[in-house]
Amino acid sequence: MCTEPVRSFFSQWRLWIRPFFIATYILLVIVLVPTLIVHAIENGFTKSDQGTLVAGGFVLLAVPISIWQITQHIVHYTKPSLQKHIIRILWMVPIYALNAWLGLEFPEQSIYMDSLRECYEAYVIYNFMKYLLNYLNDGNDFEELLESKPQVYHIFPLCCLAPWEMGSEFIHNCKHGILQYTLVRPLTTVISMICELCGVYGESDFSANVAFPYMVAINNLSQFVAMYCLVLFYRANRTELKPMKPIGKFLCIKAVVFFSFFQGVIINILVYCGVISTIFDISDKDKIKIMSSKLQDFLICIEMFIAAIAHHYSFSYKPYISPLDPSPSCLGSFLAMWDVSDVKRDISEHLGVVGSSFSRRLRGKSMYHMTKGYDESSRLVSEQVPSSSAPDLTVEATEPPSVDIRPSVYGSLDSTMATGSMNSETDPLLDMSEDKSEPRA
Repeated sequence: MCTEPVRSFFSQWRLWIRPFFIATYILLVIVLVPTLIVHAIENGFTKSDQGTLVAGGFVLLAVPISIWQITQHIVHYTKPSLQKHIIRILWMVPIYALNAWLGLEFPEQSIYMDSLRECYEAYVIYNFMKYLLNYLNDGNDFEELLESKPQVYHIFPLCCLAPWEMGSEFIHNCKHGILQYTLVRPLTTVISMICELCGVYGESDFSANVAFPYMVAINNLSQFVAMYCLVLFYRANRTELKPMKPIGKFLCIKAVVFFSFFQGVIINILVYCGVISTIFDISDKDKIKIMSSKLQDFLICIEMFIAAIAHHYSFSYKPYISPLDPSPSCLGSFLAMWDVSDVKRDISEHLGVVGSSFSRRLRGKSMYHMTKGYDESSRLVSEQVPSSSAPDLTVEATEPPSVDIRPSVYGSLDSTMATGSMNSETDPLLDMSEDKSEPRA
């Protein structure tokens, strides 16, 4: 009997979720701001406290803008294949801003807190790639459309490389060129934390006997590959992407993820050259390290306010308002926001593809050939065809196997398994007879 009012209350969550958010935020500000001011006065209101308060003001402005956008996307969750990834991208501002502000408060532990931010960088790049793929494949055969386009050639500084064939090869290489950063960045972050615990990390030190310069070089190379693949992907599909105004979205991702990384590298170079120690009149190495970390976090707090405004316009919820679509449940929309099963499947696929490529190179094959209609997304679909009607995928086949069922979203692995689980009889990436075709460059 008493459950009816409760059900009615939660069924009308669209009416109270926004007032609830505003009231909660106002209460947080009323409690948090006086506490910070009292704490700063007790410490003598030093320059460090002043910087923390200024940065905190920008964080208090940035976070509600992003949370409001996230809430609006949940309220109008009418396009899950796109909005799921938009929401994940929008979470970047609150995570970056709060992480940077905590780094100002606890600079000695900043390397551990920054690990979360660095891992989320890779997550954002992955979601932006999935967002573009799902948008382009919405109701279209994206692979066939790309095959009909003019060849897109590599750009400087990789203009000397052979172009990727338009179609499945182009999509495949762009996708996995971006996915590699999703793996490399968290891996280097974990290695950096281990090196810091062992006392051999040497942050801001570019000497050859510490791990810091090698981690910077690896991350820089991995980021360059991911950004290059994004640019190449955009060049090939700029006409189809034009309705969704990709330039603003692309700049938002580049500015937050890549600019913050290179900003940190520049600060570390200034520390190594003695510029930071001269400006702040500090000679102790530990204090210089803390000051450089605080400077990076302070700048990020300010930049996140600008990024929140940019995200508000670039990833707006307004195109997804549709009174004709059925209203999603509050719990369903919230759980969909946190569902990361697609990430797990895509990473498994990427590891399988890398392992398969490495195995083929060991066997003397320079590259595998992706037959038309067969990509990582369609593997399990082909296995589900009964054995009496399954296509013959033996090595002696002279024509590519056909697939009767294609997945609705290219790159989605909702019905796939990792590449490594395939055996030699069902591997869609099998080379045709080596004496009939030359290995691909």
